[in-house]
Amino acid sequence: MNDLFLRACRGEVTERRPVWIMRQAGRYLPEYRAVREKVDFLTLCKTPELAARVTLQPVEILGVDAAILFADILLPLEAMGAELVFTPGDGPTFPRPVRGREGIARLRAPAVEESLGYVFDALRLVRRELAGRVPVIGFGGTPWTLAAYLVEGGGSRHFEHLLAWSYADPAGLAELLDRIAETSLAYLSAQIDAGAQALQLFDTWGGLLDAERWRALALPPLARVVAGLAGRVPLIYYVNGGSHLLEALADLPVDVLAVDWRQPLSRVRARLGTRTLQGNLDPAALLAPVPEIERRVATLLEQGRGGGHIVNLGHGILPVTPVEHARAFVAAAQRLSAQHATEAGPAHAAR
Repeated sequence: MNDLFLRACRGEVTERRPVWIMRQAGRYLPEYRAVREKVDFLTLCKTPELAARVTLQPVEILGVDAAILFADILLPLEAMGAELVFTPGDGPTFPRPVRGREGIARLRAPAVEESLGYVFDALRLVRRELAGRVPVIGFGGTPWTLAAYLVEGGGSRHFEHLLAWSYADPAGLAELLDRIAETSLAYLSAQIDAGAQALQLFDTWGGLLDAERWRALALPPLARVVAGLAGRVPLIYYVNGGSHLLEALADLPVDVLAVDWRQPLSRVRARLGTRTLQGNLDPAALLAPVPEIERRVATLLEQGRGGGHIVNLGHGILPVTPVEHARAFVAAAQRLSAQHATEAGPAHAAR
């Protein structure tokens, strides 16, 4: 088994750095688009055989060191009773957003094995098909990020409903976050039971908050989820737009911190020390010519020295990315990091 990714998550020395790509199963792949031509997005998510097929595509096409389950972070909210609609051009929407305590009463605590069983069936299929070639990552959204979509009714430019609620009735919003945390913990635990070998928690909208309010609002429900999963599989926490939160994240008890591309990884390393980091190439860099991609990968590897490092982008891969550029990114990360390890010799092993 290629267990580089799992060993890197645990902070172990590896012969090269593992690499995978956020949203690596997606629209930039012709093979994925061929599947999507036949079914809508939710049908794809809810059909285990199809979800497993697109999960495996990047492993076969790109040679990445980990697979990540194809699903959507909003599925647990649907299981809680929130109507979820995917509209072409508009993305996910909740026609009846929750914007106060009265809306919380509409939500239920689902039996995740029943309401989200299709996710776990897909995981089992992926584990069987991978046959140990690479690990499979499960994932979920953080309570704060899930609440952001549920309160706004979908994506938003300013998240005015969420932020207004956070000031007007923080205790009421905390109740919603706790309800989401309860379901998230059950959902993620069941992913582990179904075969997920690591979990990534996506905090897409954590960067909306300053450090003080992140600690007060977003951290308590997140800490509940992390505590409930601790010790079972490696945990990765990814925050988008969260460069100002690095000090607040220093004590978060996860195995890996994944960071966006907005500041050099060397600066993140200087602030967080030797802990394992994931990232953080600008996704737009994969639109550059291949020699420039390779140059930027070399720079990223140099910036990541001084601690564990899993190579990735700083956000999801762009749908317009040429497949050969994604393949070049993966190959460069694998080749150049192996050279780094060889050149480092005993000093690398002592890290």
